[in-house]
Amino acid sequence: MLELILALLLFLLPLAYSPGPGNLFFAAIGGRFGLRSSVPATTGYHLATLGVTVAIGLGFSGLARSSPMVFDIVRFAGAGYVFWLAWGFLRAGATTHTVAPREASVLDGAVLLLLNPKAYLIIALMFTQFLPASGGSDPALVVVISLVFTLNNLLAFTLWTYAGDFLTRRFRSASGARPMNLLFGAMLAIVAVWMVSR
Repeated sequence: MLELILALLLFLLPLAYSPGPGNLFFAAIGGRFGLRSSVPATTGYHLATLGVTVAIGLGFSGLARSSPMVFDIVRFAGAGYVFWLAWGFLRAGATTHTVAPREASVLDGAVLLLLNPKAYLIIALMFTQFLPASGGSDPALVVVISLVFTLNNLLAFTLWTYAGDFLTRRFRSASGARPMNLLFGAMLAIVAVWMVSR
């Protein structure tokens, strides 16, 4: 089991720690609101990750293969949701009034994962590599792989959130708010574009 976990962590290293939509989302949230304020969104994202990962590991992934239209609907809905979050940042950055982007919630984090079908593909790919090819899924092994995957993502996203927080502390002032909101709004817009690209 230890050998499998080490191999899984090596497999996940480039996927989890390199720039991607989840990492950029949490870097933007951390940069705008700070590490502590990102906890609700992080919690929602990783609870959804664990649930989706277990479901796919136990055989739920056939839906995307059997109905490509469902995949496209989820993909565009997810991109639209992230654009909506980006618009909150851009709107706050474009005004001198009191409009400010709201902190990301547990629901925001969960929706980001649930409406990102590429996450499903990565999870399905992971299981093709780390579950036995013969026979059905071993529920205990599925849970172990799902926990390792989720905890590894949690660590990666926390590091990205902290980096966003650390690098933008000096901009947390009235004069720095506008460019910071524009920057993080643009980052989230890039995430949305990434979600709809193939």
